[in-house]
Amino acid sequence: MREHWGSTAGFIVATIGAAVGLGNIWRFAYVTGENGGAAFLLVYLACVALIGLPLMIAELALGRRASADAVTAFQPGAGPLWRHAGWAGVVAAGLILSYYAVIAGWALRYVFGAATGGLWQADAAGYAAYFEGFIGHGMEPVLWQAAMLAAAALVVSGGIKDGIERLNRWLMPLLAVIVVLLAAFAVTLPGGMRGVAFILSPDWSALSRPAVYLNALGQAFFSLGVGMAVFITYAGYLDRRTSIPRAALAVAAGDTAFAIVAGLAIFPAVFAFGGDPAAGPKLAFITLPQVFAQMTGGIVIGLVFFLLLAAAALTSMMSLLEVPVSVLVHRWQLSRARAVTIVSLAVFLAGLPSALSYGLLRHWSIGGLPLLDLVDQTTSNILLPLAGLVCAVFVGWRLKPVVALTNADLGMTGVGWIWLWLLRIVVPATIVVILLRSSAWR
Repeated sequence: MREHWGSTAGFIVATIGAAVGLGNIWRFAYVTGENGGAAFLLVYLACVALIGLPLMIAELALGRRASADAVTAFQPGAGPLWRHAGWAGVVAAGLILSYYAVIAGWALRYVFGAATGGLWQADAAGYAAYFEGFIGHGMEPVLWQAAMLAAAALVVSGGIKDGIERLNRWLMPLLAVIVVLLAAFAVTLPGGMRGVAFILSPDWSALSRPAVYLNALGQAFFSLGVGMAVFITYAGYLDRRTSIPRAALAVAAGDTAFAIVAGLAIFPAVFAFGGDPAAGPKLAFITLPQVFAQMTGGIVIGLVFFLLLAAAALTSMMSLLEVPVSVLVHRWQLSRARAVTIVSLAVFLAGLPSALSYGLLRHWSIGGLPLLDLVDQTTSNILLPLAGLVCAVFVGWRLKPVVALTNADLGMTGVGWIWLWLLRIVVPATIVVILLRSSAWR
């Protein structure tokens, strides 16, 4: 008998947990900084509303319709052309998990450093050296990568209701409280309001840079989790009582709000300490310890923050791991424990180059990008949009309108038809244009 979520609230919290993670803190901060701050934020919000949200509804409708894994969801009555379409999202989920576990391992390493005091022994000028010394230290990043994967595997082995849902119910509210408190403190730092202006006052000249649009689209896909088959997989365990549009709105709003608040926590600190908002992927791990070092009780708050940052990464890892696990359990009838073991080992091996990209493999690069950055940009800016394009075309054009609208809980209404035509025209056209233009810039 197929598992189901314990409640609609549990499903929504777990789905927000799948969306909220390192993409909201680690990736959102540095991508926003590299792409002009508030101007990028406006493009990002447009991508969420016009592309991310319609796709999320489509994925949820597709998953609940099939009540199966992400591959099977494309198959009922689809014909041979679509038989293997679902694999795009499954492959994307596996590749993202392979390097996501590496970044999550960095967060867990900071938990250890904060707890033992090693992190706080670095002075304000030494946090960059502390971070770079860790990620470049032999096989150590691999050990933390393995630890995070093992934790995700343990939870996913417990199933949907007793594993994934139970952990998310108490974890996500705690992380939200910590991030809000951090933002409230960061804006009081000397010069902190310049960081607020950076993220809220648009620099319209940034909109002339084509890369801003590609990066905004990639961030929308990465942060929301569309294109990874996560929503298809999670909705496969969903009953008919849950309203898909309401659930999608709750997830998109919660994920976006979390990203903005996290930005308000990081950018004021960047400006207060004279940092570079375009410092890249290392921004959160170098700047935030400086904030905690200046706070009353910052050592305790820093420990809790990095613990919950690692926990937020864990909730996203669980959802990514569940995608291929669900395929093995449903299609090959493997036990959940065996499926989790097989997928976890495969993902661990695939992630080794990313784990070592700043250390033993630091001299290896492709197109000038370290291996981790290459996988990040390839999946977020190319593979996820392509997977989203496949889903949009399938739901928008292959399914009969009445089937698509009914399964999306929109019915034959004006709002429903707007959603359907967004899927049919706006979403595919936007993805194709941005991808084609991006290939011309390279």
